[in-house]
Amino acid sequence: MHEPVMLDRVLALFAPALGDRDAVLVDATLGLGGHADALLSEHPSLRLIGLDRDPEALDRSRDRLARHGSRVHLVHAVYDRMPEVLADLGLAKVDGVLFDLGVSSMQLDMRERGFAYSTDAPLDMRMDPTAGITAADVLNTYPVAELTRVLREYGEERFAHRIARAVVAEREREPFRTSERLVKLVYEAVPAATRRTGGHPAKRTFQALRIEVNGELEALRRALPAALDALAVGGRIVVESYHSLEDRMVKRALAARARSRTPEGLPVELAGHGPELRLLTRGAEQASEEEARRNPRAKPVKLRAAERIANGGNAA
Repeated sequence: MHEPVMLDRVLALFAPALGDRDAVLVDATLGLGGHADALLSEHPSLRLIGLDRDPEALDRSRDRLARHGSRVHLVHAVYDRMPEVLADLGLAKVDGVLFDLGVSSMQLDMRERGFAYSTDAPLDMRMDPTAGITAADVLNTYPVAELTRVLREYGEERFAHRIARAVVAEREREPFRTSERLVKLVYEAVPAATRRTGGHPAKRTFQALRIEVNGELEALRRALPAALDALAVGGRIVVESYHSLEDRMVKRALAARARSRTPEGLPVELAGHGPELRLLTRGAEQASEEEARRNPRAKPVKLRAAERIANGGNAA
């Protein structure tokens, strides 16, 4: 059974923005609808716009959320299309935006999707299996330099060049099709001393391939400012990230709008230069030890949240 990560904290953070009014919230990463279901149940007047790039996730969430009726509107879209989706619905502003980033439990559990390195499966890794390149395409066509970049930037892999060279040499013998062969190659390419620490040596390579295949960081880079622009004054954004690259991007996006843009030394705040956001978390919050034991997916989570306090820096 899917368990939404840090659900109680998410509900508490959104409560002031959604309670006692006809509010609208965008769940930008709907997944199996766990957070969405709880938010709709908590707030009987809430209208929820759910986005997901995975058609199967949308189908499952549609069934799960059916009891909420017309308060739910689901859209097959990546979260960087949020402005377009809101414009189509005639919505200028919303009261909440939720991002629960990364690969979903359903995607990890479905062997044929190829996200997990623990079982032999086709090297697909597309969150939307109807579009785009696969992980096999990346492995079989990217030159050494480009593969190295992907592994180093998205997997933070110290031995990126070494693994990339091994992949290119091995694909000359036979193209990559399934994960078992890649896992073995990575294991052999990484020095023995490194294999003994930091988890499975293939973890970083699989993360990098998944991010490249789905364009995750580029989509997030576009989506964060769009989500913040869509928030009404008093609206809130909550973001759950699962690796440092995402969290760093979220931290910078929120911090940039939580600062005054009035030049230092001036005695008063210039109109239109004040902070747009108030940070609601001190740094990144993490799941409790008890939740991490109960739900291993919660262990790496970093949650950040903010409230819109002004439009374009003007006082609310």
